[in-house]
Amino acid sequence: MITIIAAIGKNNELGKDNDLIWHLPNDLKRFKKVTAGHHVIMGRKTYESLGRPLPNRTNIVITRNTAYQADGCVIVHSLKEALKAAAEDENPYILGGAEIYKQAMVLADYLDLTHVDAALDADAFFPPIDKKIWKEITREEHQKDDKHQYNYSFVTYKKVG
Repeated sequence: MITIIAAIGKNNELGKDNDLIWHLPNDLKRFKKVTAGHHVIMGRKTYESLGRPLPNRTNIVITRNTAYQADGCVIVHSLKEALKAAAEDENPYILGGAEIYKQAMVLADYLDLTHVDAALDADAFFPPIDKKIWKEITREEHQKDDKHQYNYSFVTYKKVG
């Protein structure tokens, strides 16, 4: 089982200038809880935006640069190689960025998305979600509050097509 996890805006926005475009503490807490103990697969730019390996996870970084090194990470050079490195995990998570998500959409079994009720300026976008292929199986709605600037929903999709 392979799960893609992301937070996306109304127009599939992911981020801008290699950074998130919103701050949702409950999304970050949920992300930490859901991915703990798993292999997490990400592109180099996503890894560098984090600044360090995510604790309590096996961090797999995809890069074309064969000389690239990152302490505490497994370095690979393709999504296929990343999935092979994560083979012992029955549910590795794909963390992005946009190009990795695009490649992973055909391989993933689940999408674990936070839909943010906002349309913001972005330069990175999540691939379109084809409703013929992806069926929504759970949704948990949350209202904006003093710590969350936007309404948001935790939504899980399962591949059916």
